[in-house]
Amino acid sequence: MRLLAAQGTLVPRAHEQLALLVMLSTDPDPEVVSTAQATLDRLPAPSLRAFLARSDVPDEVRAFFSARGVEPADTPAPEVEEPLLAEAGPADPDAPADNTPLASLPILDKMKLAMKGSREQRAQLIRDSNKLVAAAVMSSPKLTGSEVESFTKMGNVSEDVLRTIGTNRTWLKMYGVALGLTRNPKTPTALSIQMMHRLNERDIKMLAVDRNVPEVLRLAARKMIVKGLK
Repeated sequence: MRLLAAQGTLVPRAHEQLALLVMLSTDPDPEVVSTAQATLDRLPAPSLRAFLARSDVPDEVRAFFSARGVEPADTPAPEVEEPLLAEAGPADPDAPADNTPLASLPILDKMKLAMKGSREQRAQLIRDSNKLVAAAVMSSPKLTGSEVESFTKMGNVSEDVLRTIGTNRTWLKMYGVALGLTRNPKTPTALSIQMMHRLNERDIKMLAVDRNVPEVLRLAARKMIVKGLK
């Protein structure tokens, strides 16, 4: 994880990206340090100087780059959160092409694709057996609500993924996400019951006879139906 962060691909916001690079430049692992230093060297100087001129940049970060000979510009950059490294081109010229079988890739390459790859790649990587890869998919700045909804309908995603979705208030505002979580047998039962209260009467009735969900959930749905008839 530290090595991935040192490559500048782990976080979508400029503030976190620079803070991690500054911290990792003194990491105990020499490989992490050299990777972080190489990433720092690739930062586009004009954009970096403009960013350092912003009022919300910590003094410690300015001091770090001042020691490297980079001073703030006269005009600060606008307050946007796009990572500075996005302007510097690909971090790894040997990065796998889209047609490379994802299952054969090293974990770090999978995580990079999970963060920056295509929708199709995320749909495959969310089912990866390594929890770090699936977590990277869920952290991708490119992830859309419709993708999250599709994840809730997959029978081969991990319980951790479903739990992560179920604790995100933004995603839970989507009815399809709440319904998908409730109907997925891998969703923790306590979370499914909580989600069930968000469903309409028609879907609760369907849930009451759905043999793919745990029996306790079917019983809870039947109780809600009976209670609604009283």
